Amino acid sequence: MQFIAWFFRNRAARRKAVRRSGLPFDLVLSPGINCSDANVIIVHALFHRLQDLSQTSASSVGVLRKLHRKIYYRLLTQLETKLYRNPAVSLAAVSPRTKAGLAHYFQREDVRVIPNAVDAATFSPEARLARRAETRRQYEFADDHFVLLLLGNDWTVKGLPALLHGMALLPQLPLRLLVAGTDAVEPFRQLATNLAIPDRCRWESPSPDVMSFYAAADVYVSPSLEDSFAMPVAEAMACGLPAITSTLAGISAFVEDGVNGFVLADPKDSQALAARLQEIYANIALRQQVANAAACKARAWTWDNTAAQVWQLLSAARAKKSKN
Repeated sequence: MQFIAWFFRNRAARRKAVRRSGLPFDLVLSPGINCSDANVIIVHALFHRLQDLSQTSASSVGVLRKLHRKIYYRLLTQLETKLYRNPAVSLAAVSPRTKAGLAHYFQREDVRVIPNAVDAATFSPEARLARRAETRRQYEFADDHFVLLLLGNDWTVKGLPALLHGMALLPQLPLRLLVAGTDAVEPFRQLATNLAIPDRCRWESPSPDVMSFYAAADVYVSPSLEDSFAMPVAEAMACGLPAITSTLAGISAFVEDGVNGFVLADPKDSQALAARLQEIYANIALRQQVANAAACKARAWTWDNTAAQVWQLLSAARAKKSKN
């Protein structure tokens, strides 16, 4: 209901602005399906894919949350069909994976790829290391703990079950898990208890100070079942953290496995994940080499580069609109 109310207030606010100024908008740019009159949309999530995933994968969420997602996905997929099939709407995708999804679900072959940007002034190895000791004390991690981090909202889709199973396969390592986001904690806490690792997991609510999470971590781990881009992976890389993702995350197209990050072929393969974690823990030189390369790679994802590509997209969309 919040989304529907905001959706219509969005349109009403722009109509009011046009009445006041007497001038129409040249273009309407939307990040996703946030309005019905967009000329340009930057696609950062595909709810058709998330809906398919929710119907085929086992979920730990409760009945009410499942019902909410079913209704929510139905609404958003209908909006996607209406907007993304319209050839008058120019589309950009945040990754090649999302571009392929637009072709698969909506037969759109005219999509540009414009990756997300990372604020290097906020997310940097220097900023992370400056806060490391403070944040590890805050989250009660010891110096010898090897802290794994996962951020996000739908923890099943983010790969948390596989991560918990992977940790359980490594009882000899001083692993600790920090999970932050919005989801029902109890099913995952119960899974951790069943795996005999509840005391190795810490659950946190979202925070505007997201840097505190990265500063406390040694590795970012998210074996995603689906991610159009995976912004936390990019932020972790910018912070100089080795990051583990999967081939089902859009950012994997920009990650070279074993060079500037680690990419799992099967996000549900907890044994492969455990083997990778053991390797990263044992090989300090590899860990540092990958972390340095990750930070270097992330520095290319600047807002200036993204803005330049978006400007080109807007210019082309304006020219197309003028012809129609």
